[in-house]
Amino acid sequence: MIDSTNTSTGAAPGAFLSGKARQWLTFISFASLLAVGAVSAQTATPEMPPMKPELEARLKKLETELRCLVCQNQTLAESPAGLAGDLRREVRMLAESGKSDSEIKEHLKARYGDFVLYKPELDARTLLLWFGPFLLLAGGALIVVLVNRRIRPSPAVPPALNEQDRDRASKLLGDE
Repeated sequence: MIDSTNTSTGAAPGAFLSGKARQWLTFISFASLLAVGAVSAQTATPEMPPMKPELEARLKKLETELRCLVCQNQTLAESPAGLAGDLRREVRMLAESGKSDSEIKEHLKARYGDFVLYKPELDARTLLLWFGPFLLLAGGALIVVLVNRRIRPSPAVPPALNEQDRDRASKLLGDE
């Protein structure tokens, strides 16, 4: 049998910390591990070697036709996001391997979906994407028209007076 008490103080190991102090030490250790993990996950990727001016112009044009996957409505060329840099690197490697612009777009579209194209092609799957905003606008306008028609009272036509009522009104108004 092993004696787990500290022979110098007679206390169990770890008993020098109170429960609250032990919780804080555990929390700080865990937070430190998370911070180290987050820093190592944000390491910069190495720079690519310089490219030919023709290839650079082609890639700049292609990057304006592709959307950043994490940004709000930014092209790949405009985006400062790390994922955009990785995608630009992938596009460059595909271009350097001899693929055409349309092949690169098809490769990215197959991998990330139609969202990666800044201006998706018009086909059966993207009809709602292209015409959905106009349908919503037309539906909203129709609702406004119907609500306005229902709220606005139609002009009331006064009932026609017969001879008896006309005489009575004249007497009351003193027109005689």
